[in-house]
Amino acid sequence: MLELSDGARLTAAIVLLTVVGIESGGFFLLKVSTGRVPATDFQKSFFRAGHAHAGVLVTLGLLCVVLAEATVLTGFWHWLAATGVLVAAVLLPGGFFFGAMGRDRTRPNGFRVLFPVGAVFLAAGVVTLAVGLFLS
Repeated sequence: MLELSDGARLTAAIVLLTVVGIESGGFFLLKVSTGRVPATDFQKSFFRAGHAHAGVLVTLGLLCVVLAEATVLTGFWHWLAATGVLVAAVLLPGGFFFGAMGRDRTRPNGFRVLFPVGAVFLAAGVVTLAVGLFLS
């Protein structure tokens, strides 16, 4: 049986509950694609990208939580390995969804700053986890 720390188990449980939010994003996309919610082509593409990134990164993030338990990492480095991808799973989709908000928008707004910040968390999380796995 896989042994998870209390923190890892709680994090995984919370992240699993976020799937309901991702599911509601899918319902929103259905409304956009059927014309019940007006959106520009730019907004449609950003909404699709945000939804896809959320699903993929949450799945990868759950795997990282579990794999981080198999490392010798401690403190900040363990936190980064376990949750860096999950932070990116909030920031990157947020950049897509919030970046496309606004009536008749055809270009991203100021929320596009979430992309590089999310990318840094994604890269830092997976690299830290890989190093931790190599060291263990």
